[in-house]
Order: sequence, then structure tokens, then C-alpha cells
Amino acid sequence: MAGVLLGVSAALAGCQREERQLRLDPPVADALDKIALMPSRIGGAPPEVYFKLGKPYEANAYNLSQGKRLYTWFGCKSCHGDGQGGSGPAFLDGWWYYGPELVSIFASIRDGRPHGMPAFGDKMTTDQIWQLAGYVQTIGSYEGKTAAPSRNDEKQTRPAENRAPAKLLFDEGPSPVHPDQGPTP
Repeated sequence: MAGVLLGVSAALAGCQREERQLRLDPPVADALDKIALMPSRIGGAPPEVYFKLGKPYEANAYNLSQGKRLYTWFGCKSCHGDGQGGSGPAFLDGWWYYGPELVSIFASIRDGRPHGMPAFGDKMTTDQIWQLAGYVQTIGSYEGKTAAPSRNDEKQTRPAENRAPAKLLFDEGPSPVHPDQGPTP
């Protein structure tokens, strides 16, 4: 009995959920708004509180998903598409006019940029701007993150109801369905 309780408690301890903060305290939101930009307004440093919070907008799946939602809500797709660009610059080509750092993306969203990027500082909260900046950074990121927003259904190759059976075709099982997949390790 004690072994079962020990096993259950160990399993529960391993299932710690990712922390979600649904609303920032006003002093924290004010502190997060105070980024230090370089004189050229390209690059800079996030505020100290950003690091004390554990960089929550770069690796928290909830914040990245909220950023993805905001990307759709605020019509970012109309200019940037799904990252391929359009009337606005692309995020996938590796050429970021104002740098790929999170603080530069935050400044672009909050303050706008010349040549067409409007300012959203009066339309979004500081928390929302950081969430959107985190998501935009993942679009053009060359390195994997520990968390990522979910993929849109239109990006899947099969409808959701057909994804699980298709996986069976690639499980080797007792007799391989696709012997042309290569040698068994």
C-alpha cells in the first residue's frame, strides 16, 4: 500500500502543469513596458522584471498560444501572411529589418515602424504585446523551443479524424506494412 501511495505521489509530482498567469499585476505590467532600446531603436534589453519572471513569453506554451490568437485577431496575417510576408516583411527569410530579438519585436508592435507598421500600443495591453512578440519570434526562429503553439488545422495534411489511423501505416508491427522504409535497427 505504501508503495502504491509513493508511486502515485511521484507520478503527480512529475505532472506539474505549466504556470499560467491570466492577468499581470499592474506594477509588473508597468515594469514590463520599460524596455531599454538602443538609440537606433533596433535591439536592446528587456526590463529586469522580465528575467525575474523567467522569460515567460519565450517558452511558455500558454503565452505562445495567446500570441498566436492575437496574431489572427489583430489582422497580422493581412500584411505578414503566415510568415511568408505580403505587404509587410516576411518572418521566414531570416532578414529582420529591426532584429529578431524579442525586445525589438515588442518595440515594433508597441510603437510601430516606418513604412507601414502601425503602432498597437494603444490597442493591446503590455502582456498581449509580449505574447504576440513571443509568437512572432517563433515563426522565424531557426532553433527549436521547448514550447510551441499548436499547428492550425489547415496546416495538417489530413483531417483530424484521419490522423490516428494514418499513423498505423508507419508502425512496423509484427509484419511491416512498408518494407521499403528501410532496415530495422
